[in-house]
Amino acid sequence: MEAARPTVEFDHHAPEFTIDPVRPYAELRAECPVAWTESYGGHWVTTRYEDIARIARDDATFSSARGDVDGIAFVIPESKALPQYPIELDPPESTPYRELINPLLSRSAVDALVPMIAKHVTEVIDGFIEDGSADLVHQLTNPVPTAVTLDWLGFPREDWKRLAGPIHDLFAAIPGSERERRGGEALGFMGDRIFQLMNDRRAEPTSDAISWLVRQVKPSGEPFTDDELGSVIFLLIAGGVDTTTSLTGSTLVHLAQHPEDRERLIREPALLDVATEEFLRKFAPSQSMARTIMKDTTIGACPVMRGERVLIPWIAANHDPEVFPEPEKVVLDRDPRGHLSFGIGTHRCAGAHLARAMFREMITQVLERLPDYTLDPVGATPTESWGNQSGWDAIPVTFTPGRKRGIPATKTTTGLDVQLLTIAAVEPIADGVVSLRLVGDGQLPGWEPGAHLDLILPSGKVRQYSLCGDPADTSSYRVAVLHEPAGRGGSAEVHETLAPGVTVRVRGPKNHFPLVDAERYLFVAGGIGITPISAMVRAADARGADWTLLYGGRTRASMAFAGRLKEQYGDRVQLVPQDEFGHPDLAAAFTAAKPGTKVYCCGPEGLLTAVEQTVGGLELHVERFTGGGAERIPAIPADARSFEVTLARAGRTLTVPDDRTLLEAIRDVVPGVPYDCEEGYCGSCETRVLAGQAEHRDSILSAAERADGSTMMICVSRCASDRLTLDL
Repeated sequence: MEAARPTVEFDHHAPEFTIDPVRPYAELRAECPVAWTESYGGHWVTTRYEDIARIARDDATFSSARGDVDGIAFVIPESKALPQYPIELDPPESTPYRELINPLLSRSAVDALVPMIAKHVTEVIDGFIEDGSADLVHQLTNPVPTAVTLDWLGFPREDWKRLAGPIHDLFAAIPGSERERRGGEALGFMGDRIFQLMNDRRAEPTSDAISWLVRQVKPSGEPFTDDELGSVIFLLIAGGVDTTTSLTGSTLVHLAQHPEDRERLIREPALLDVATEEFLRKFAPSQSMARTIMKDTTIGACPVMRGERVLIPWIAANHDPEVFPEPEKVVLDRDPRGHLSFGIGTHRCAGAHLARAMFREMITQVLERLPDYTLDPVGATPTESWGNQSGWDAIPVTFTPGRKRGIPATKTTTGLDVQLLTIAAVEPIADGVVSLRLVGDGQLPGWEPGAHLDLILPSGKVRQYSLCGDPADTSSYRVAVLHEPAGRGGSAEVHETLAPGVTVRVRGPKNHFPLVDAERYLFVAGGIGITPISAMVRAADARGADWTLLYGGRTRASMAFAGRLKEQYGDRVQLVPQDEFGHPDLAAAFTAAKPGTKVYCCGPEGLLTAVEQTVGGLELHVERFTGGGAERIPAIPADARSFEVTLARAGRTLTVPDDRTLLEAIRDVVPGVPYDCEEGYCGSCETRVLAGQAEHRDSILSAAERADGSTMMICVSRCASDRLTLDL
């Protein structure tokens, strides 16, 4: 190796990357984290998370534009394809195109597409569910993203199958191969169709995305040209189809090879939200991208020169052990915040919400409808190259034949039976808490205290809620839901969208928190944790057991069922509102408990931890629902104050009150402002600060970047002065 230019033999399109795409980067990271290779005309290879994230975010030093490259410059080698805006432009040139597509792919816009996505997944699986065998690439993971993306854009149905194969070929082929050439030629039809549809929608608009796109203009008031819009639409298709095919296929292969993970997702469907991020980290569909160095600089203390190309492999960043301990393992409840599978910076994937929605529905229906699928002995066939994008050409499986949706099925024993229930009543029962009563066509399956339901919300999110009604009532189920603004969106959806008459899919009841027989119980509840405990109290009292309840909450008004429990059971119920008495005295309660008392506790993580540390020798039973692993940044700090923000390009000045995030206030005026995590770790909402001082609360910006103050993450950060001016 040369000291100034450490050179290695490295080809990220080599066959060994389809066998193990992580090991070559890990070996290079250990040997030489930043190295030069002569492959494909010469380029730098980076392997560390810190370097990769910096290169992706630093648009002044590194460019995604074509420049002098004869083809698409954001991959190595360059691809001979039509221009793709905005990914091939750098700010500020990319900004109008990014702002053009952001409203179409916002979280709320994608939530509206969920019923359409579910329809396509159902239709595709119905096509093979009775056969007992399928190729999950050709019959599921390729046709569904193609159908969803093209349906959303407005392509006629007859185009879906015609384009699914060529799109897959283009991404799956070795650069320069005959397969890549065939795929490119076949996509010529797609280009012609795009221009035809733009003309058709101008003449006769419909409700599809192309109709919306052709009506938009640039901030200057000029219309977008057909070539510009065609480029944007081409990128929406190219970026939205085979990436989701890749992620879903890799996850299905993993779950076939690791049945313990599959069984856990079947038992705990709400875990899929967190597990999705782990699957994204582990099986990044876009394995790498590339940028061009615009001025002499250093990467990880290694000098690099203007005009040189640099590979930024997302898969290497996602497996950097300095950021993700034991990165080779899939840990379903790991919280891999900050993974780079959607990129970071200006060109972070705008379609992240749509990709997650398609992936979630496909995995959910496979686990519901093909829970025992097994890979055929021949195994899955990887695509020819995993240099730019990973994926599979074939995933042949067998499974117990099922029924098409809509055909009544007898009760199964999979634990995945889904029933359609109707919201009969929604009743506020405490500050921020509503009670839902759900009914079916007749009697409902019975349940015992401690049981819960899995609610599959209209958006596709799965949330677990404890049953808190009377087990003897088989005509309805009751659950209570706390509105958690800083949560992952499930409780907000319940409070904002579920109303009497709305139907929801439900699994269960399931019981991982059963009330065992005992002479004495001490029940400890915190906040909404009272829901399973309330049913247990009723059962313990009916059994004639000796019991007491210690129930804490923020305020008396926020404590669901508090008045009823106190009125019915008197001194056996001790209410401890925090604003009146502070925290419950757990040590005193456990010291006073008689030997043989069984302790049942449900509530926030802080309470569960405190109980575990003080319960002593008493037998403890707790219930935890799946949550994120690491400590989360609250969206609004406790000492938040109001401030003003001026949106320079929109020409508006807003007041951000102390109980709203900056992002929420901005979305009232700029609905398409990009965002994703809402916790300050993904970088989607990074915005230029033109005036004022930001109060940085994200986990992305370095100390130097915070001191510079030129950008901020508007999802969690606020204003350290009285006013901000932002480039929005």
